[in-house]
Formats: sequence, C-alpha cells, structure tokens
Amino acid sequence: MSKIFNVVVVGAGYVGLVNGGMPSSYRAQGDCVDKDERRIASLKEGQMPFYEPGLGELVDRSTRRRRLRFAADLAEAILRADVVFIAVGAPQGDDGSVDLSDVAVVARDIGKALSSEFGSERGRTLVVVNKSTVPVGTGNYVSLFVQEGAAEGGSDNKVCCQVVSNPEFLQEGSAVYDTLFPDRIVLGADQRDALDTMRALYEPIIEQSFSTQLDPRPKAAVPFVTTNLASAEMLKYAANAFLATKISFINEIAAICELVGADVSSVSHGIGLDERIGSRFLEAGLGWGGSGLLKDLSVLRSIAREHDYEPALLAATVAVNARQRKQVISKL
Repeated sequence: MSKIFNVVVVGAGYVGLVNGGMPSSYRAQGDCVDKDERRIASLKEGQMPFYEPGLGELVDRSTRRRRLRFAADLAEAILRADVVFIAVGAPQGDDGSVDLSDVAVVARDIGKALSSEFGSERGRTLVVVNKSTVPVGTGNYVSLFVQEGAAEGGSDNKVCCQVVSNPEFLQEGSAVYDTLFPDRIVLGADQRDALDTMRALYEPIIEQSFSTQLDPRPKAAVPFVTTNLASAEMLKYAANAFLATKISFINEIAAICELVGADVSSVSHGIGLDERIGSRFLEAGLGWGGSGLLKDLSVLRSIAREHDYEPALLAATVAVNARQRKQVISKL
C-alpha cells in the first residue's frame, strides 16, 4: 500500500487553503495551520474566508474524510509532519523588495519544533516546501532560519530538514481546477531524496489517478519539472513576466492597428493560431491588473537592478500597461 504523507500547510490564506484542501486528492493527510485563531475557528465550522469556486466543497470533503484538520498550534502539527508547506504572505515594498518576515518566523518556529525533545527523536528528515512566491535565494535563507530556530530552541546540533521550492500557478476563479489539473508541477531542491519525496506525494496528480467527478480528465498526465532551488524560484517570476509582456504586446499592436485601419481582433486571432505563440493572454483591452503580475514584475526588475542590470523589455511591459489605462480614458 502506498505511503500516506503527513502534511502541514502553514497559512490559511488563498494559496494555503487551496493547497491545504487537497489531501483527499493526493497521498496526504494533515493540518492547515494559521496564527489567526478566529479564522481557524471559522474554518472548523465550514466557513470559507473568501470565495473560490469548488474550494468549500473540496475542504468539506477532506475534513469529512478526516484527511484535513485546522489548527493554530504549529509546533504540535510539525511533530507529526513529513512535509511542511510554507504558504504565508510575502508583501512587496514600494521599492520592489519583498518582506520575508512572516516566512522567517514560520521557518524559525519549524526549527524550534524540530529541536524539541520529541522532535529530535523522530529520526527522519522533514521536507520544508516554499509555496509562497519569494525572491530567488529565499530557499537558502529558509534553511538558515530553520537552523536559527533550532538554536533558539536549545539544540546544539543541526536539525534534519530539506528545503524545496514549489511555486504555484493559480488563477483566481479556477484555482481548484488549476491545482487538480495543472499545466506542470515544478519542484526545485538541492537534494535528490527531497524531490523523490515530493514526487511520491504528488503522484496521483502527476498520473491523474485520483478520483474526481470532473471527467473526462483534460490531461492524461501532468509534466513534472525538477531543477535546483534558484531555477524553480526564478521560473515563477519568469512565467508571470512573460504573460504580462504578452498582454502588453497585443495592446501595443492594437494601438498600431487603430492607426492603420486594421482590426486587432482578427490580428490576434490569426497570430494566436500559430502554435509557437498561442491564443491565451492575447486579447487587447485594458491591460493586466490585480496584484500578481505587477508584484512579480516589480520583484524581478528589483532583482535585476541589484545586479546592475536594467531589464528594458520588462520596463516597457509596465509602461505600455500604464499607458493603456490612459488611452481608454481618452476614448471615453
């Protein structure tokens, strides 16, 4: 019989709840932990803190099957865990930098829990997974934070944990679908056995062997991408930067189409049929909004500037998007 992993998801926000509600769909059982005790109490009563299609039903199914619990005590949950997902917020500053203080607090608390007498007797390695969107290099910082927490907890020796980057690619309104039927699963780690653990955990998703009423399945199997920590962290930013660039590109084309009397709808449809280009994110309009694309573009530009490199294409992507709003107002 296949192993059932004990999983802890830290953070009952958007990313945490979507992933925390999935244990009934892959080889896991465990806890979704949040420091907000009122949120935990509401979740125990079946009340979702936000609306996402299908999420309430998914969480309800996992809790009824006793595959998911909600808790406020991270230390107790850690001692049962094989894998811990960090899914707390990483807000962006005005300069494009990312505040990792919440990530650091969780990592240190993990180290403290592992340094406890009971935790040190477990004799097995904990896999710590970064699910939050964080800058390149954060995986190494998380390892340091865990060891700092262990030292604060009184441990004289390093605790056994392996850090993995597992970026999410969720869209609001289809997050449950995106998690069950993803375009790919990306994992970055410096230890092969950590990747093997995550491969075994995700196997029902990768092989599309979990039970679902959403048949026929859109995929026969899901691509499984493994790389190092830095590459996995960069991959999320690169993906969002490309999507934003694609939207700004078609809006730039739309402006030229108006000048020459061309129909941008026909143009975008025609070029979207090219398999090298594709039709998604290729509709002219107001431009891209929300927090995700702008935040990730700003962080990526900030990272580049820290290394004395100015990413001209990304700067143009942001400039075109800002101009698009003004053009709409001018038309009105």
